[in-house]
Amino acid sequence: MAIRILASACAGVSLLALAQAAAAQDHSRHAPPTTTAPAANLHAGHDMPMPTVDAMPASDMAGHASMDHAMTSPYGPWPMSRDASGTGWQPDAGEHGGIHTVRGDWMVMTHAMLNLVYDTQSGPRGGDKTFVAGMLMTSARRDFDDGSTLNLRAMLSPDPLMGKSGYPLLLAAGETADGINPLVDRQHPHDLFMELSASYSKRLSDKDSVYGYIGLPGEPAFGPPAFMHRMSAMDSPEAPITHHWLDSTHIVFGVTTLGWAHDRFKIETSAFKGREPGEERWGIDSPRLDSWSVRTAWNPTDEWSLQASYADVSAPEQLEPDEDETKWSASAIHTRRLGDYGWWSSTLAWGRKTNDHGESKDGWLLESAVHPNDRWTVFARAERIETDELVPGVGGGHGPLYTVGKASVGVVRDWRIAEHVRFGLGGLYAMNRVPTALEPIYGGDPDGAMIFMRLKID
Repeated sequence: MAIRILASACAGVSLLALAQAAAAQDHSRHAPPTTTAPAANLHAGHDMPMPTVDAMPASDMAGHASMDHAMTSPYGPWPMSRDASGTGWQPDAGEHGGIHTVRGDWMVMTHAMLNLVYDTQSGPRGGDKTFVAGMLMTSARRDFDDGSTLNLRAMLSPDPLMGKSGYPLLLAAGETADGINPLVDRQHPHDLFMELSASYSKRLSDKDSVYGYIGLPGEPAFGPPAFMHRMSAMDSPEAPITHHWLDSTHIVFGVTTLGWAHDRFKIETSAFKGREPGEERWGIDSPRLDSWSVRTAWNPTDEWSLQASYADVSAPEQLEPDEDETKWSASAIHTRRLGDYGWWSSTLAWGRKTNDHGESKDGWLLESAVHPNDRWTVFARAERIETDELVPGVGGGHGPLYTVGKASVGVVRDWRIAEHVRFGLGGLYAMNRVPTALEPIYGGDPDGAMIFMRLKID
């Protein structure tokens, strides 16, 4: 009962904050853009951009503590633009934004995006579907005079509205729609509650901090930022087929993380629930801390972010409860600025999953997005995975191991229809490559496409 009350309260706070920020323009302005902190971006990081002194109403300035922390992360003394999903990092040159307000001692940030997508996948295993996806995110931060920071965060998703079987996506596999059969050639929906988390950090010096993070659900310290928060991927409505190699742990029901950061380096470890979310997408699963991970990250310059991580995951798959898994991940993200408002971001990532029998499966991803101005974004992705989930084995379960690949390219055009609202139209085309043994069931090398419209509030 307490969890339900908390979840309902977070949902209400998110919607209320968004309505207040959109209506009260005098108290919810973006800080003036500069060449190093340009116009706000929707997904690149979760935590709020703090208003500058000039942008903050005088009535809210009175009595507010720790203004010297105004543009730093809630986790430590680094720029907020370095924060991505969970406690993960992206390059300092990345973007970070949202509609923000000051409510007494609290800084509140809210942003949202909704995609209406028509998806068509060719071949015998393809299909068509129109669906809604996206997210609403709110965070509330309070800085204390002793150099500590409390940050609360909620993220909600409309994905459950697409149905338990998600949407057609060739070569994707993972989770289940009915608790009996695996989802294959489909992307599963995310839960209504994608994140309900809290963090507390303490600065030890001008370059050092320690922090703790808890979530139900939340994201443990593993892998690069989740795909919907990577600048190289956020504009595409299509999930990567490497999702379960790199970042499927971004929504687990039960996670605790402890971390230490020094300047541009950090190390962190998590205890979390290994089981993937069940097919019931509207509720909150019971928490359990039966798995663990460790991640190191390094931002050698403002334009680069590197990470390596390891996870020991207990029974991740509902349909194979006796199978544990170890995972490795390494990634490099490069982001550079293009003028005052533009950017170009690319991600190279590798992941490996190894089961109890010592069988390993690798996944590779290379993706890039170019946003030269406030209107256009072009994005592309290439992937290669080793998978045994496309064809069931004898008697069910995983079958033969195959290497498959995919490449996609897309574009989206945005129009600013209000100060904090943008409307966009876009599309993408994807090509899939399967080995000769799979060509009969896929009809050769099938393709796919999506057209979409989106609404951003930021």
